[in-house]
Amino acid sequence: MRPTTLRALKRAAELTRQNRLTEAVLIAEPVILAADSYEGDEILRWLADHVTDFTGQKHDNHDDQDVHPGHDNPKEPA
Repeated sequence: MRPTTLRALKRAAELTRQNRLTEAVLIAEPVILAADSYEGDEILRWLADHVTDFTGQKHDNHDDQDVHPGHDNPKEPA
């Protein structure tokens, strides 16, 4: 991933944690849209690996199960 892309994603995460979502999107969207398929894949992996950078929450690693809301999440009430 290009250093400029990584900087933009990190800045977008910082702005999101500050509840400045519109600014975060304005910074991240152009670099995401400009990415080729290879960099796009890197961006997706980075975003998946750095979700807590955006939420500001600590990740709970005690459960190794991959959980995605709306995708048969055993932690969601039935």
